[in-house]
Amino acid sequence: MKKQKLLVIGGPTASGKTALGVELAKRLNGEVISADSMQIYKGLDITTAKPAPEEMQGIPHHLISIIPRSQNFSVAEYVSLAGQKIQEISARGKLPVMVGGTGLYLDSVVNGIQFSPEQEDLSLRQELFGRAETEGNAVLYQQLQKLDPEACEKIHVNNTVRLVRALEVCLRTGKPFTEYKKQNLSSEPPYQAIQLGLDYASRQELYDRINRRVFNMLDAGMLEEVRQAYEEGTVGTAAAAIGYKELIPYLKQQSALDDCIAMIQQESRRYAKRQLTWFRRNAQIQWLILSKNDELQEISEKAEKMIAKIENLCYNE
Repeated sequence: MKKQKLLVIGGPTASGKTALGVELAKRLNGEVISADSMQIYKGLDITTAKPAPEEMQGIPHHLISIIPRSQNFSVAEYVSLAGQKIQEISARGKLPVMVGGTGLYLDSVVNGIQFSPEQEDLSLRQELFGRAETEGNAVLYQQLQKLDPEACEKIHVNNTVRLVRALEVCLRTGKPFTEYKKQNLSSEPPYQAIQLGLDYASRQELYDRINRRVFNMLDAGMLEEVRQAYEEGTVGTAAAAIGYKELIPYLKQQSALDDCIAMIQQESRRYAKRQLTWFRRNAQIQWLILSKNDELQEISEKAEKMIAKIENLCYNE
């Protein structure tokens, strides 16, 4: 049975994934599937850098703003939803184009992770989230280090959601989270996936782009968006979004705005570094190494040539 085609565009924050995804969807008759763990939640549109209608340029975008902020959402649920969208887009005779910086989401879809149907332990999960809030993430991280040190190498201590998920699996199944994931790997990837990655030849250029984008988001109304969500008390899980938690000290009159802005930029740069570390482990990614002088049309043409070359190799196998 012939596998469905899937184009994947990954990379660090502010690298230009959204624009390239739209441009390639236009050129290749595609539709975009977001692979961003924060953009899937409703609200905080500016803070999570959701593409505005004018940026979408008429290209359908899926899995954006579909989950209430108060609701927990797992990678297993994402894989299921993304699989449905891939089927629907392919059935329309179009190319599914997955675009995002959440490497766990992208890898899980591309590799066909099969999540076991065993019931989740919501009470345990709530207990772990409660401990993270009262005792701090470091305590949970130390516990996970004893149960699964390999998982700790891939999970940042400040990523509460992934930390809780890994500990939940360890405590519920009695086996390391790493082993659990390996057992749930599909025997064969379900798609004929072409994976592209964006990065910059100069790390400083990427960091400059990140710093500029933070200022652009503030000009677009990020502070007002965060203030409204904070005052309404309706943020929920999306409170983990970079930009929200860093602005709260200003809203509480505990820090100067400039200090909070600098923290957003710093955390965004750190996040980009972690994203690149994740993506660099994937030998299947074909990298587009950019410079500040590259134009979108030039990048898109280069990406198209890479895609055509990969497709030819696949057909000749």
